[in-house]
Amino acid sequence: MPTSSSWLNAVEGFFAILTRRRLKHGVFRSVVNLQAAINRFIGEHNQTPKPFIWRADPNAIMAARNRGFQALESIH
Repeated sequence: MPTSSSWLNAVEGFFAILTRRRLKHGVFRSVVNLQAAINRFIGEHNQTPKPFIWRADPNAIMAARNRGFQALESIH
């Protein structure tokens, strides 16, 4: 995946963990029970926060963006 979607990868990773650890084999008899399970997971997950650290070089991202724009312009 492109570097510019790193934040999206982090969000998808969180939902994958939520699904695997809390929702996949759970039985929820109501939406309220499902919401409670999700809220408990978030509370537990946030006990040991791990900050997102941006490692991509902004100049490399902008250069890739510009190359993409140039490629699109050359098509039209």
